[in-house]
Amino acid sequence: MKIAIYGQNYIKDNTQEVVEKLLYFLLEKEAIVYFEQDFIKTQNSAIQNSSSIRKFNKLDGSFDLLISIGGDGTILRAITYVRNLGIPIVGINTGRLGFLATIQTNEIETALSEIFEGKYKISERTLLSVSASPKNNDIEETNFALNEIAISRKNTTSMITVETHLNDEYLTSYWADGLILSTPTGSTGYSLSCGGPVITPDANNFALTPIAPHNLSARPLIIPDNTKVTLKVNGREDQFLISLDSRIATLPNTTTVTIEKANFVIKMVERLEETFLDTLRKKLLWGEDRRN
Repeated sequence: MKIAIYGQNYIKDNTQEVVEKLLYFLLEKEAIVYFEQDFIKTQNSAIQNSSSIRKFNKLDGSFDLLISIGGDGTILRAITYVRNLGIPIVGINTGRLGFLATIQTNEIETALSEIFEGKYKISERTLLSVSASPKNNDIEETNFALNEIAISRKNTTSMITVETHLNDEYLTSYWADGLILSTPTGSTGYSLSCGGPVITPDANNFALTPIAPHNLSARPLIIPDNTKVTLKVNGREDQFLISLDSRIATLPNTTTVTIEKANFVIKMVERLEETFLDTLRKKLLWGEDRRN
């Protein structure tokens, strides 16, 4: 197998041990291993100078798997390498919550042995695609997001108005700190912390969640994922922020933002016994009660 390894480009206490354990397993399996060029710089000299390891700064369709080492945020950055290539991603969790990076560090050999034996399933995750009019170079090159696209205020404590149209029909103007359009994958992220609903990954829906709305009747709204969402911002400042997962750009208020379902998916590798409902119970502690 031809495998790409991606992680944070800073040193974390437990990452080195995980990388060494992972690399030993992969080389035992005679895999062809590529490290992302910045990530390998955080490793020890033995790994950096190993003749068994190659480097990449971009990927092509010849890769069989990308292994992300970190948390969910690391996977969100990893998809910018995978793009529409269809390379499956599996996450080893050295972060905190881990809705996407579900393999724990003590499960590396077991989980990867199952993957090498073909004992896994693929969860296809919908993405959002954004365009701006007039065009903006900051979001043109990497104009997609796996979790959410969020509009928010910049350089002000004043609220902004986000005029919102669905399939060219006027919905409302949110008077708020911002607005989140979330995928099912992102429903357990920023949207959830702003009061949005949890959506199962296989649902064909998006969620519109206002951020601290002053319209007291404003509530999260579930919409079909074939909906075109058009946003226009007005406020005391001349600019606003748009974030695509963890990537942020500044746009002028004269910009019209259009968001639609992307024309490709991200393939997440899951263990056969792993389910979204089980992950929900574990990560959100559903059912946990000190009285029980």
